[in-house]
Amino acid sequence: MTRTQADLLVLFAALIWGVAFYFQKSAMAHIGPFLFLGIRALLAAAALIPFALREWQSSPSSSPSIRPFALLGGAVFFTAGALQQVGIVTATVTNTSFLTALYVVVTPFLLWLLRHERPGARIWLASCLAFTGIWALGGGGIGAFSSGDMLIAASSIAWSLYMVVTSASGKLAKPMQYTFIQFLVVAALALSCAGYFEEIDGAAITAAAVPLLYVGFLSTAFTFALMANVVRHIPASRASILLSTEVLFGAAAGFIMLGERLSPIGWAGAALMFCAILMIQTASRRIQEKP
Repeated sequence: MTRTQADLLVLFAALIWGVAFYFQKSAMAHIGPFLFLGIRALLAAAALIPFALREWQSSPSSSPSIRPFALLGGAVFFTAGALQQVGIVTATVTNTSFLTALYVVVTPFLLWLLRHERPGARIWLASCLAFTGIWALGGGGIGAFSSGDMLIAASSIAWSLYMVVTSASGKLAKPMQYTFIQFLVVAALALSCAGYFEEIDGAAITAAAVPLLYVGFLSTAFTFALMANVVRHIPASRASILLSTEVLFGAAAGFIMLGERLSPIGWAGAALMFCAILMIQTASRRIQEKP
């Protein structure tokens, strides 16, 4: 695989993830957020079974278990996914894509808190740009955001914690087992909540089949497998920068498919947030490339 082919595949994954916000929102017209999250995780886990089994069979019997990391990762993923999915009921797809991407800005500060890795000046500047962007995205005030927007912003903190847990699990080199168990945990938690808080109806699930299949198989299982192969041909730092375009594809999906529009100050805020995300990613890349 050439570098150009790898770049295009990463952009394709970003496109799939960006458009997934549209399907996540459209599904809410038929089923509840917990039921959607649970079925999504169950479909993803089912698709990953052969890969997890192959990895398990090839792992040395004496190697440390991935289960503690996977259980924690699943619990954190459930928290982040539930906040996001409940929030998207009232939040626009455009706002969801940009506010979710705040995890990129939050993660360095979470690492500072947990691992005492102090952010550099570039990270602080990017954070100022990001929060200025949030203010502008709301039309020049936080009060313009809906309760769903607030939940989406809160989910970005949980997504940041999920990235930290997933990064820590990487030292065991069992990504497929980690992801498979993680999605089983998410499915168990989400479906339990759905059974308690939501009405489960077969006809409604059938009506939401397309969004469920898209998010469960395409934007979760397929893209994970795709990225697992592509990162062998492209530096992870470069891939993360290309994946940042997910927010642009998400905004485009909201614009084209739902007719969502931002005010001029809103678009300026979105641009500031995207610049902040790129600054964080390039700062991380420079750190990774230091000798």
